[in-house]
Amino acid sequence: MSISADAVAPRVLRERKADPLSLGAMLLALAVAAPIVALAWLAFAPGAADAGALGHLLGTVLPRYTVATAHLAIVVVAIVLLLGVSTGWLVAAYEFPGRGLLAWLLVLPLSTPAFVMAYAYTDFLATWGPLQAWIRALTGLEVGEYWFPEIHSPNGAGLFLGLALYPYVYLLARAAFADRSPSLSEAARSLGMNRTAVWWRVTWPVARPAVAAGTALALMETLADFGTVSYFAVDSFTAGIYRAWQGMGDRVGAARLALMLLAFVGALMWIERRSRSRMRFHARAARPAPRVPLQGWRAWRATLWCALPPLLGFLLPALLLLRGWLADGAGIDPRLGDWILNTALLAAAGAATVLPLALFAAYAARLGGGRALHAGITLANSGYAVPGVVLGVGLLILSGQVDRILAGLGMPAVLAGGSVLAVVYAYSVRFFSVGWQGIDASLKRISPSMDQSARSLGRRPVEVLREVHWPLMRRGLASAALLVFIDCLKELPATLVLRPFDFDTLAVVAYQFASDERLAAAALPSLLIVAVGLAPVIFLSRVASSETKH
Repeated sequence: MSISADAVAPRVLRERKADPLSLGAMLLALAVAAPIVALAWLAFAPGAADAGALGHLLGTVLPRYTVATAHLAIVVVAIVLLLGVSTGWLVAAYEFPGRGLLAWLLVLPLSTPAFVMAYAYTDFLATWGPLQAWIRALTGLEVGEYWFPEIHSPNGAGLFLGLALYPYVYLLARAAFADRSPSLSEAARSLGMNRTAVWWRVTWPVARPAVAAGTALALMETLADFGTVSYFAVDSFTAGIYRAWQGMGDRVGAARLALMLLAFVGALMWIERRSRSRMRFHARAARPAPRVPLQGWRAWRATLWCALPPLLGFLLPALLLLRGWLADGAGIDPRLGDWILNTALLAAAGAATVLPLALFAAYAARLGGGRALHAGITLANSGYAVPGVVLGVGLLILSGQVDRILAGLGMPAVLAGGSVLAVVYAYSVRFFSVGWQGIDASLKRISPSMDQSARSLGRRPVEVLREVHWPLMRRGLASAALLVFIDCLKELPATLVLRPFDFDTLAVVAYQFASDERLAAAALPSLLIVAVGLAPVIFLSRVASSETKH
């Protein structure tokens, strides 16, 4: 009996358990856990009961926040499922005019943050906007004599969040549908099932875990959103936490609300992991399912349906922002250079911090390590599910304690609320998972037998990484760095809470202008966020298209 090198290599690599790896895992775990521990300490420390009683929260604001957040989540789930599953199925299963172009255009709304989309549509859909003006001119009716939906509501916020987040479901659903086995469908048809029954009983069960994972990601982003719900005055948990901390000065109440939101997010993560634990990964079918050519009105109906989400989620908001900026006539704000520089500085610092940590963790996991290493990496990856406003509040509490200790030792403050270091720390905790996932995926595409061969030639692990892995994973590392950079660029609540005084970024100034109803002034920084976000999204869509190409 022969044993392949690929089977032996992981076993050999797992035998290397070094103390530095376990130490690194513990440091990563502590970095993620520290803000949460600080929140728990403030919320339940002795003497904190009178500052914001838990019973008062349960009886007053908590029901309102729970209902509003649940309403928002239901709207988002309905939209991402409708758009993501339908477009993923059409692109994977059929040929129709413009399919190749639409396959990657459908990913572009990922580059448009939901709060930017909300700013863009407000002027267009408002009573004084061009759409309602056109309705009045066409019908002769006046304001109040016709029905028009209220966009400043949970439904409006859910609509824009859904348009921004449906690509999570679309990408995973398209890949799952593209990898379906045609033999299963043919067997079902031979047993007398029609096409609808085959889809529901054969095709959909296979794709359901991937769709559930994409929906969970969209829900986590919804629970973490602050800019959209704040602008639309939706009483969600994130808006309530920020209002309690900054507006009312109720630190204990904000901490308790943050822990409640974190409990919801933890439950959502558990559900998502349970759905993925039931997924089975197999090699693609030897005979991929062919795409069926659509003819006549069915083909154009598919084209129009797949064109609608990128039109509403990317092209129209970009045009509305450009129109608002040009109509304002104010030109370019002289502070724009500072905003761009601050944004680039924070995003670059976040990427430069996350990537080395993620590379260390991913390579240590490849070498094996022990339980502490894997537990630390798991906890570090959970930071992505922690909303930015929760991280911000937790870090403000933590920084106050750390800086008081340093002051007692005669040392300067280093984590004071309102410091670049605090913002970068929040970015590192929140987006560690983004960098780790990209690097770990690149390492897993390299055969373990290459490690074993290099080690048999006397190369140390660091030399194997430099001479063997690095040339093969540079593209994956670059894409991971780009994605972390863009996530840092779009992060609003953590930046808003932790940034130094008068140290504004594009996301912060767009939010501040929109909050002051200066939508024309918010247009240019919002446009720049969208423009910069295009590069990684196009790269992601091309990679996804190449992986599902038949």
